[in-house]
Amino acid sequence: MSSLNVEVTGAGPDLVLLHGWGLNLRVWDSLVAAMSPRFRVIAVDLPGHGRSADVSASTPAERSWLVHQTLGSLSRRYSLLGWSLGGQIALDLAAAVPGQVERLVLVATTAKFAAAPDWAHGMAVEAISELARQLRVNSRLTVQDFLNLQARGSVRSEHVRAQLHRAISTQGHANPHALSRALESLAWSDLRASLSHVRAPSLVVSGQYDRITPPAASRALARALPNARYVELRRAAHAPFLSHENEFSALLERFLRPRARVRGKSKRAASKVRARGAKSSKRKAPSAKRARTRKRASRSRRLATRRARKPRSRRS
Repeated sequence: MSSLNVEVTGAGPDLVLLHGWGLNLRVWDSLVAAMSPRFRVIAVDLPGHGRSADVSASTPAERSWLVHQTLGSLSRRYSLLGWSLGGQIALDLAAAVPGQVERLVLVATTAKFAAAPDWAHGMAVEAISELARQLRVNSRLTVQDFLNLQARGSVRSEHVRAQLHRAISTQGHANPHALSRALESLAWSDLRASLSHVRAPSLVVSGQYDRITPPAASRALARALPNARYVELRRAAHAPFLSHENEFSALLERFLRPRARVRGKSKRAASKVRARGAKSSKRKAPSAKRARTRKRASRSRRLATRRARKPRSRRS
């Protein structure tokens, strides 16, 4: 039996959702409501988060293996969406089992969280160390401050902040030890070498004002992936699926169902052609009637002309 808690909603192609650090699957509620009419959505609580047990998993590879084991009894092929920490797990999983991941969506995700001499797009190592220190002193206050940072700079920031806090109050706080292990792994993990092994078409989404994963990091990730598209949402921060709910869900569906979109366009185009044909037929009917009328009038004129030219017989 899997040690990770999951919720399955809807019917259709499988879509797996992996949340970020300190959160849980409740953060996806609005997205699940939007996607479940057309997809079978599988939301996962990561180890030590939400209602999942605090399984010892210190690296993205170990966490992705736990997710892989969890999904083994639920789906053999799926699209995978990961946000922030969940995005790193999704990247590792897509590289490790490319045959199972049909499409990959990475939201506010970076291949390397910490800055380095050859990576200017990460968070300063000193800032990560300070976050770890604060976490040891008061884990709940640290997570609360981190959630507020995720909403800062975003349009609808109060709504975003409320949804993040609601997820924790509803599903529960993450285990402090799990938070520490995840933060430690973020400080040293580097997935850049594995990006070339990702075969799935990928969509990388970032927020213009993200203060945790800068847009430059997401752009660099999209450039390094073999087959990726990059989208930056204006006036969004670290949680664009909450600040831009309708825009994000529409973007996601277009990416996950390109064939359905093409078929839809074809049907609309065919309908327009049929409509034009019907209008043309309606236009032709009066024209044909006028032509017949003109023809009868012309025939009448010719007969009248012949009668006028015919010599009259004289009486003797």
